[in-house]
Amino acid sequence: MGPITITIALPLLGALALLASDDERTTRLIGLVASAGALVTSLVLLAAFDVGGGGMQLTEQLTWIPAIGASFALAVDGVSLVLILLTTFLTPLILLASFDSVKDRLRGYVAAFLVLEAAVIGVFAATDLLLFYIFFEFTLVPMYLIIGIWGGANRRYAAVKFFLYTLAGGLLMLVAILYLFAQTGSFAYEDARLLELGITEQRWLFTAFVLAFAVKVPLFPVHTWLPDAHTEAPTGGSVFLAAVLLKMGTFGLLRYALPFFPEATVEFAPWLLALSVVGILYGAVVALMQSDIKKLIAYSSVSHMGFVVLGTFALNTTATSASVVQMINHGLSTGALFLLIGFLYERRHTRQIAAFGGLAKQVPVMAGLWLVVSLSSLALPGLNGFVGEFPILLGTFATNRTAAVLAAFGAVLAALYLLWAYQRMFHGPLEGADNLNTVDLKPREVGVLAPIVALILLIGVYPQPLFDVVEPAVDRVLVEVGIEDPSLPAAALTTEP
Repeated sequence: MGPITITIALPLLGALALLASDDERTTRLIGLVASAGALVTSLVLLAAFDVGGGGMQLTEQLTWIPAIGASFALAVDGVSLVLILLTTFLTPLILLASFDSVKDRLRGYVAAFLVLEAAVIGVFAATDLLLFYIFFEFTLVPMYLIIGIWGGANRRYAAVKFFLYTLAGGLLMLVAILYLFAQTGSFAYEDARLLELGITEQRWLFTAFVLAFAVKVPLFPVHTWLPDAHTEAPTGGSVFLAAVLLKMGTFGLLRYALPFFPEATVEFAPWLLALSVVGILYGAVVALMQSDIKKLIAYSSVSHMGFVVLGTFALNTTATSASVVQMINHGLSTGALFLLIGFLYERRHTRQIAAFGGLAKQVPVMAGLWLVVSLSSLALPGLNGFVGEFPILLGTFATNRTAAVLAAFGAVLAALYLLWAYQRMFHGPLEGADNLNTVDLKPREVGVLAPIVALILLIGVYPQPLFDVVEPAVDRVLVEVGIEDPSLPAAALTTEP
């Protein structure tokens, strides 16, 4: 057992240990110890990782089903490493934030999150296609339970919609995986990557993979499950969904769709750039119209994840590396926003923006943290959102100027809907008994948000270490796509004169 296997095993062992838990205090302790243990072992992965290497590292492999050539094979590159770190960083914070709001069936709630954490780490680390598919689909089960059991009034509808959308996309990918297996006789990632396919095969297989991942992102127009899932999910479910689960889609595009089907990638890149721009603008415009603050942030995720897909298919180091960094940035800023919404909902039991006003006078700590995180989400220079979003636009401009210019309007709209919502909730006259009696954040709640805000500031001021980890892996993928010198901003297929 290497450090990757241990990182996956610790949350699972914690979930099993919960079977012996008979009180709330023990349940909390087991959840925190198991998730914190996974964070420690992921830091061991970081310490052992060769930052300059672009290939798979720290490989672990065990024969699993020899009759069909399936292995329990795990490894990390720079992209998967930073996403594993994001997962293990946020999970203990999510559990710590949930302990006051979740009282019913707490043991099942904690167990669901630990199993979900293990499955997501498996998605990011698997180098066997069958193993990847199993982890990818298994994430549906704990998230379905989290939404369906601990969610809001329409939780069953939202949970079923989430499950069916993502399951349908995954089944298309399974068909494509089976086709690759028929060609290679193996589920090994490297065997599939080295397989030479005709352009017609690539088009069909690329479409199957992209549809599966587009639902997960979610990319317009297969995004409609996300607002319902966010609105009905408990606070912890919304945080994990936005911060981690959506990244499985953009990670899958970069890890599988691009290197497996290089010719189809170049051929379809302009279309995916177009869909990304539509998603960016659509998500931002619809967010402007929301009266529910949680639904507003849900639609903002559609817009922000559009930026990630935009950078991925710009096909140069500047934009594609920044898209990976933006996955981390979105996870931190949107995760923090959902935490703040949850803390406010626990006090007021409403998410209607019109119900609030003048709260900055009553809850200055919450107002200050909310402003910092909102500015991060709208990509203010000096905060983490800027160092992801601006290079995406810069790199995309070299490839497709129209897409870059239109996407930039999405950044303007983000400032509009986030600052307008903040102004209505926290400024103006402080009126009404509910607003006057709203209590500021507790020390535990500040403690949950503090490390996230610290990373928001650190990445915004000094993002280079993050880019150093990510860029070699991105360059490797782009070279496999056929970009001879991915470091040149215009090295990708230029779709405009």
